[in-house]
Amino acid sequence: MIAMKLPLLLPFALALAAIVPAHAADLHVIAGGGIAGALNPIAAEFEKASGHKVTIRYGTTPELIAMAKSSAFDAVVLPREFLNDADAAGKLVGATIDIARVGLGVAVRAGAPKPDIATPEALKQALLRAKSIATVPASAAGARVLKLFERLGVQAEVKDKLQAAAGPAKLIEVVAAGQAELGLFLINVLTAPGLDVVGPVPGALDQQITYTTGAARDAAQAELARAFITFLQTPPAKAVLKARGLTPL
Repeated sequence: MIAMKLPLLLPFALALAAIVPAHAADLHVIAGGGIAGALNPIAAEFEKASGHKVTIRYGTTPELIAMAKSSAFDAVVLPREFLNDADAAGKLVGATIDIARVGLGVAVRAGAPKPDIATPEALKQALLRAKSIATVPASAAGARVLKLFERLGVQAEVKDKLQAAAGPAKLIEVVAAGQAELGLFLINVLTAPGLDVVGPVPGALDQQITYTTGAARDAAQAELARAFITFLQTPPAKAVLKARGLTPL
């Protein structure tokens, strides 16, 4: 876990004491799987500062939409694509706040040769030569990967060698095990044990995912949700986001 300096946390902890419930509460958050590596340590620090518990359920964008429509939650941290579903967006109150963005990258199994992906043509050739490619098609980032294939004109060629992982953790698993030659997904997710990051996709092809946060209209812990959203915008939280490969906003 990335340590945060006490002087940065102390003013926030004092402010929390004035606005959140005096009794121990459980804040329920739904979040995109691609930000888990940063959100887990941030939530842990929020728990220390507030004395309250944070329970996070992760999923792909379609899964998050289904969660929002069918279950109770207090706050969200998810790709902005979630808001394209009017019914899901209607479960939130007020405007959401963008907290971070991240682009796509390519990874291989740790120790495996790294292909040249420095230019769009080099990336195209690397995809054509690869025997297997893993991504998470059901996610917002996966949709961008599929769009990248279209822009490179290789969608037909990669169709039969594409491995559809159920989520970021499974993607890491199959690439680390050598079951997929290349992993193509959010670069912060690919920065994981067992993988070597080849690099970001060329700038002309990059498609950033923006993570946004907001409170549920029917939040059981409305004050605590607002405090959590505020915490996500503090310097300590931004430091974690940056350290975990995202660009804080």
